[in-house]
Amino acid sequence: MAGITLRSSAFNDHTLIPYEHSHEAGDLSPELEWEGVPDGAAELALLCEDPDAPMGTFTHWLVAGIPPDTTGLDAGADLKGFAAGRNDYGGQGYGGPHPPVGDSPHRYFFRLFALTRPSGLADGFSADEFRRAIDSNTLASGTLVGTFGR
Repeated sequence: MAGITLRSSAFNDHTLIPYEHSHEAGDLSPELEWEGVPDGAAELALLCEDPDAPMGTFTHWLVAGIPPDTTGLDAGADLKGFAAGRNDYGGQGYGGPHPPVGDSPHRYFFRLFALTRPSGLADGFSADEFRRAIDSNTLASGTLVGTFGR
């Protein structure tokens, strides 16, 4: 599978996500940019999750319906025109890091998927629906990992 390069001006791969992008600070999504989306992509979809959460993987951000010629999202991106999924805080859009106090820093995996066909997802979709929509439908992907502790 081809690779997409995913990066942020807010943090580098496997480094600390700034406090301003945390749940405690108000859930300002970080700026993301990417390159390497292959020709033939029908749609882009974004996932951010914390596999280190005490109760199992915690979903922080789900976005689908991103046009394939898009090259990034600004900090605090307005997702009008895209489909925003439900995060595990119970809301739609970005929910920033908020690991338990005293835990070792958690890892936050931002993953961008280039899809071979439209996902068909609408606002309010779940992480399970997201996974079904990208299963056998991923042309390329890229991952950026940030860390955060309290």
